[in-house]
Amino acid sequence: MNAHWLESVTFNAEGLVPAIAQDVKTGRILMMAWMNADSLAETAATHRAVYWSRSRRKLWRKGEESGYEQVVHEIRLDCDGDVIVLAVEQKGGISCHTGRESCFFRRLDGDADEADWVITDPVLKDPELIYK
Repeated sequence: MNAHWLESVTFNAEGLVPAIAQDVKTGRILMMAWMNADSLAETAATHRAVYWSRSRRKLWRKGEESGYEQVVHEIRLDCDGDVIVLAVEQKGGISCHTGRESCFFRRLDGDADEADWVITDPVLKDPELIYK
């Protein structure tokens, strides 16, 4: 595999780069995860999102347990070379392990002194039914 393009990516000291998954149709941010060189190369080769699970210390092929995989339409690299954006089609409409469309389902409402997080998105499917 000729992966010279990987040399343009600035991985952190742990060999990781943050990756933002964005809905290809709506532009909504669905989730953020980490990628290493292997997961990024596999994502580019297969057009399926593959991340690095820091807790499990292994490649995490999005949807391998839940069935909610991400088809990658485009991969972008920011100007500093240290953030990836994936334009994805989220199969099944659920990207978050909480059963929601997006991991970003809380919005800060109110003035700074009295602000609080408000849940804005419904659970589309009970996580216990997704992860057996």
